[in-house]
Amino acid sequence: MNEPVTSESYAAHLRRLAELTARAATQRAEAMAWHERQCAAAEQAVREATEQVRRAEAEVAEATELVERVDAEAAHLWQVLRGRLGAGARRLGDPPGPTRGASGDPVVLLERARELLDRTRQPGDLPGSVNPLLALCGVFGAVVAYAVGTGARALGERYGGDLAVGMPVIALVVSLLGPLIGLGPAKLLADRRHALLGPRPMAIVIAAGLVTTVLLLAIPR
Repeated sequence: MNEPVTSESYAAHLRRLAELTARAATQRAEAMAWHERQCAAAEQAVREATEQVRRAEAEVAEATELVERVDAEAAHLWQVLRGRLGAGARRLGDPPGPTRGASGDPVVLLERARELLDRTRQPGDLPGSVNPLLALCGVFGAVVAYAVGTGARALGERYGGDLAVGMPVIALVVSLLGPLIGLGPAKLLADRRHALLGPRPMAIVIAAGLVTTVLLLAIPR
């Protein structure tokens, strides 16, 4: 048979119930606090991961843009180099690809390559070894001018009249321009050698043209 519940045992049960209720409330509060901390940590981790993804995407986009810019600049510099070399550029082939294990800022390296090409772009003076060719240019110009003048005189003699009077004058003027005509092929020679047609080469051309013109005009007709 059940024992009768006394006031003392009833009070003990109430205290026990109060203790269990307080313990349950404490554990519930701890569980809720732990859950909130975990949720906050998870949200922070998600935010950090999202920011890292955003930064990674920005870096990828920046790197892609840099690669495209470097490739375009490298292709341009390669074309400039091929233009400098002329016919010898066929041996170069296509632009070289990236070098495995290469280091350094590609933009800086391309800037140095551009500066080097700019320095090589500056033409120098023609060497002394081409002086005979320059003299031949002067002779060529004088001969061409003299031939044109001879044709003009012949035309005047053939048709007579005013042409017979004016053509010899024109022929003399054209013949005297012979030394200057030689500067044309001399300029082409300088351009092919990526050099300047400076005062010295011009003097050689004009001097050779003048000598040739004087000799041609001195020939008795």
